[in-house]
Amino acid sequence: MKILLLEPFMGGSHRQWAEDYQQQSKHAITILGLQGRHWKWRMYGGAVSLARQFMASDLMPDLILATDMLDLSTFLALTRKRTHQIPVVLYFHENQITYPWSPTDADVSLGRNNQYGFINYTSALAADRICFNSGFHREALLSALPGFLKQFPDHREPQNTELLREKSEILPLGLNLNQFNLSPEGPKPKEAVLLWNHRWEYDKDPDLFFKVMFQLADEGLAFKLVVLGRDYHKMPPVFAEAKDKLQDKILHFGYAESKQHYGKWLKIADILPVTNRQDFFGGSIVEAIYCGCYPILPDRLAYPEHIPAALRKEHLYQNTEELVQKLRSAIHRIQEIRMDKSYPNFVGHYDWSILAPQYDDFFERYNFRDL
Repeated sequence: MKILLLEPFMGGSHRQWAEDYQQQSKHAITILGLQGRHWKWRMYGGAVSLARQFMASDLMPDLILATDMLDLSTFLALTRKRTHQIPVVLYFHENQITYPWSPTDADVSLGRNNQYGFINYTSALAADRICFNSGFHREALLSALPGFLKQFPDHREPQNTELLREKSEILPLGLNLNQFNLSPEGPKPKEAVLLWNHRWEYDKDPDLFFKVMFQLADEGLAFKLVVLGRDYHKMPPVFAEAKDKLQDKILHFGYAESKQHYGKWLKIADILPVTNRQDFFGGSIVEAIYCGCYPILPDRLAYPEHIPAALRKEHLYQNTEELVQKLRSAIHRIQEIRMDKSYPNFVGHYDWSILAPQYDDFFERYNFRDL
């Protein structure tokens, strides 16, 4: 089977997902993509550029797999001479209807933020099948869609919400987890090691994370800290504050030079306290759990899907007070936690060795045009 994968934003996790599936699939996958920058412009103009590339090629795919960053309606309109009989699947890594916008983003104050969500909506309508990376993501988008459409004056077509639900599936995010089996096992310090391994942006709520770190330090609890990620000129100021205030506890602060070094730090870490406001899946969290970190996660978003049902009370928290309590307890029980080797089993099923065959089977199983 020949699959054309369209990705207007070939950067970060989007690029990793596309290239990993290309390598792991039994199908012949060709990727047409654009550089992973200027995400708003990619949602507007990416379809035009990718349509030009496609029409200039001799590609004749059996199926088109596009991501949520593509204005699929525009792409199909510009390529209809060749794509009108090709089944199309749209994969949602995220969506711009329920994604929390930064209050400092100019598009919010100018009332332009809804346009990106509308591109997601019309793209989903244009696709034969839509896939979400988690059950939470599917419910979040479909539940928010009626309210999103109500802001428009008329002809809101509310029946489309159920139409989209009927043609939706869940295909979890595939990750190359087995690569971490090759990462070196670094020596652990005596103290518990706490981990941050997310983007340095507002939606991950670093202010709350470091507020809790400052509180634990003021209480005199013994712990060390690993902060992974790339600093940039617009990063939240709390990172600089934390680097100064917690300097005696920091083992690493900043970008890991390679995936192997990144895996080494994940294996040195013991406890993963998460404060994120938004995650449609949580790839970095899954990676840390796979490397043996004890997760303490909010009881919301996609996180319950990563924890066995019988253990959710232990690993999920309802509020900041409970987060602090669970962290204190985990730090005091660090030797017991280090002896438990079960955490990778929570998330091992997200490895591409398991998910790539499921993706392949899904794309083979349906005659999308008959749905």
